[in-house]
Amino acid sequence: MVRDTGTEALARLAGERVDHRFKGLPPDADGLTVAELSAQRRNLFTGGFTTPVLALSAERLEHNLRLMETYATRHGLAFAPHGKTSMAPQLFHRQLAHGAWGITLAVPHQVRVAREFGIDRIFLANELIDAAALKWISSQLDADDGFRFVCYVDSVRGVELMDAALRGAARPLDVVVELAAGESARTGARTEAECAAVADAVAAVETLRLVGVAGYEGEVPQADPERVHAWLRRLTALAVEFDKGGRFKGVDEIVVSAGGSAWFDAVADVFAELPELSLPALKLLRSGAYVSHDDGHYRKLTPFTRVPEEGALEPAFRLWAQIVSRPSPEQAFANAGKRDAAYDLDLPFAQVVRRDGAERPATGVEITGLSDQHAWLRTTAEADLEVGDWIGMGLSHPCTSFDKWQLIPVAEADGTVVDYIRTFF
Repeated sequence: MVRDTGTEALARLAGERVDHRFKGLPPDADGLTVAELSAQRRNLFTGGFTTPVLALSAERLEHNLRLMETYATRHGLAFAPHGKTSMAPQLFHRQLAHGAWGITLAVPHQVRVAREFGIDRIFLANELIDAAALKWISSQLDADDGFRFVCYVDSVRGVELMDAALRGAARPLDVVVELAAGESARTGARTEAECAAVADAVAAVETLRLVGVAGYEGEVPQADPERVHAWLRRLTALAVEFDKGGRFKGVDEIVVSAGGSAWFDAVADVFAELPELSLPALKLLRSGAYVSHDDGHYRKLTPFTRVPEEGALEPAFRLWAQIVSRPSPEQAFANAGKRDAAYDLDLPFAQVVRRDGAERPATGVEITGLSDQHAWLRTTAEADLEVGDWIGMGLSHPCTSFDKWQLIPVAEADGTVVDYIRTFF
């Protein structure tokens, strides 16, 4: 079967017409294709964009892609960044171009998006028991010899449901047993004995094939380096135990996977200790938030703060709004709120103010709350803020920033918009 590499689907994105669906874009661009608008290289601040508008830094985005490529290569890790962060096929392909093995996803809809855009290696970090979704994925596997799909399994009941949905499939579905990171973890078998029972259940059916072990160290209780390293060593020990027990049958490699965006340095440390197995090990890191990074949660938690000699990620997002009300010297309101900005972990951060083409630090300005369409700003005597000023805000938590914007301008440092990123949530 001749497979679409995604080129044609990405080209269709460039041919999409700009209209009312896409907030923040210039009203006079209606009817242009995305490619035509990109070719105009409008300026974010003078080219007719309306506030609020979220922008990605072209330079910082490229920096982050290169840095994680270098990091994974240096530590001998394969990399399947979590695509749920952006749900942007253009970024998926840029991640692949920067050395990613494949893309991690969380739910069937996301797999459908990835397949539409030619992604042929997908790691699903969830146990998949939906019969309709399983049948669709099975049809994809049967029709495309080049499609590789791996998903979690964490219960005997899950194995039973998967087997019932997949009977008659030409290819077995590859699964990894998920080891929970603690009693309070969202998913995963809680003990090694439970993991072994799940592996036995997989071995007893023809529709599934056990290819490895996986988990998410970000849910280790009271996480610190010692606890995270200890749990990761449990995970690698499970891989060794399963290998010695001959549980990986009919496979070319053994998958060992972990790695959110807060502890990938620990993953690199422990995966480097993995003893030689009977087959090559695919040491698969899944960090996803790096692509845009942020100005809050991940700025504080990124491993690059612990290992600065490895480099540093740069926050690539900035949300631009305008001051629409200045009711008192101590208060102001901007026209961006919960519909526009992530707020599940931290409120946005006031960073810069633009007036008459000049940009300066947002000294004396603090964002204290969000309404649906307004940001509440507390201002001190140092704040030189007027109605009509543009205010640039940093955001915390990429996963709930991308999902509020369907078409995101990518701007160079001088404000020139060179591309637009389409998301699918």
